[in-house]
Amino acid sequence: MAERVEIVRLSADSPHLERVAAWQHAEWSHLSPGETQASRLAALRGECGRAGVPSVFVAIAAGRPVGTASLVAHDLDPRPDLAPWLASVYVRPEWRGRGIASSLVRRVEAEASANDIERLYLFTPDRQALYRRLGWADHETLRHHGETVTLMTRRLIPPPA
Repeated sequence: MAERVEIVRLSADSPHLERVAAWQHAEWSHLSPGETQASRLAALRGECGRAGVPSVFVAIAAGRPVGTASLVAHDLDPRPDLAPWLASVYVRPEWRGRGIASSLVRRVEAEASANDIERLYLFTPDRQALYRRLGWADHETLRHHGETVTLMTRRLIPPPA
């Protein structure tokens, strides 16, 4: 039987905060020059909003975090004109291939839609296929801190009135 995974909102006082910040720092610090694990933790704590932008979600299995995704105001310095963003989608390697990333993305989309956000953006160097399967469209390709990334967008369906 597959282990149950629950998507929950991460709070600023969560015992999982440090682990999620460590994942984010390990995965993406090369795209944020000057960032330290401590500065990533402080930034993540500030992203733990109660609703809308910002919000951080965590996939939990057997009481342990196994993945995360965020809804943030800005995520790509060269494009301050675009907002808000799906960011920091990450699933532990041993938990991949189970639909957890898709569930995290859908949870962020639902949060955005429930807060009257009509369009989201994201950027990725290597997961374009995942996001295309989930209905995201390529917007542009650019260089960001020495890496080629695809900026993608998704128009959300407004929630029923």
